[in-house]
Amino acid sequence: MENKGEIIIYKTEDGKSQLDVRLENETIWLTQKQIAVLFGTQRPAITKHLSNIFKAKELNEKSVCSILEHTAYDNKTYKTKFYNLDVVISIGYRVNSKRATQFRVWSTQTLKDHLVKGYTLNEKRLKEQQYKFKELQQTVEFLKNTVGQKELSGKETQGLLEIISQYTRSFILLNKFDSENLESISSDKKLTHELKYKEAASAIEELKKKLIEKQEASDLFGKQRDDGFKSLLKSVVQTFGGEYLYPTIEEQAAHLLYFVIKNHPFADGNKRIGAFLFVWFLQLNKHLLRKNNEAKINDNALVALALLLAQSDPAHKEMFIKLLINLVNGGSN
Repeated sequence: MENKGEIIIYKTEDGKSQLDVRLENETIWLTQKQIAVLFGTQRPAITKHLSNIFKAKELNEKSVCSILEHTAYDNKTYKTKFYNLDVVISIGYRVNSKRATQFRVWSTQTLKDHLVKGYTLNEKRLKEQQYKFKELQQTVEFLKNTVGQKELSGKETQGLLEIISQYTRSFILLNKFDSENLESISSDKKLTHELKYKEAASAIEELKKKLIEKQEASDLFGKQRDDGFKSLLKSVVQTFGGEYLYPTIEEQAAHLLYFVIKNHPFADGNKRIGAFLFVWFLQLNKHLLRKNNEAKINDNALVALALLLAQSDPAHKEMFIKLLINLVNGGSN
């Protein structure tokens, strides 16, 4: 048992059922059948959710799947496809069953506990870098207070968990460097494409057409209130002494998302347009993907960010900008 890395992670209240799973490479591995048992549903439902997850590129199939040897009830060994914890969590937010609902309730509580207590585990070590530790404390407190103002759905909660874990990891990694190297939170990746008003307005119109075709938007979507959007773009690319006020890709992307959502330059669709422009701008500057071709900020995380930003206090602008920059820059590997 120990050599195979097998542990029991679930047992029903009556103690009659158990689920043996593999523990390898710092994650758990379950078959489709085991995932179905875990969430109290049928295997075809799991197959359908897996197909949607990989089709939407929420997860990279090659990264989360593995062909492993499995001993069946007939004591014969077969090669079977297993899925890791990332897949289990994603399916848990999609399945419609009593047990999956219990999982989501547990997950939300765990997220809240993580927000309140998680960063304290590294407190002693991080205090050696006072500036960064203070910023981390402020960020966790900010997110904790913001999420407390709104009940998030399953996908939004999953996205927020991604933000917290990614942001916290970046500080732990930074703590390994000398203090002189900790001041900069942005990369030296320079802009290769400055966003112009006409191309941005055209891209938004194309987005509007697609959403209307899907019946996901009305004619008010993307309708500019006045010259607010044009002024907003000028603010993002403003210069001083011949140099950009926001010189890096991350800084301009962060301010673009923030200004569109908070300034409401459109009659409808500000959050969706802000998220679209944020991703599009990073893509134009070839700064959207990690080295393994996965998005630095996945769809769920982006939805959570947009919702949190929309309800955030304007006084917390700089904190939110730092959060966005760290997430984009920290996702480069």
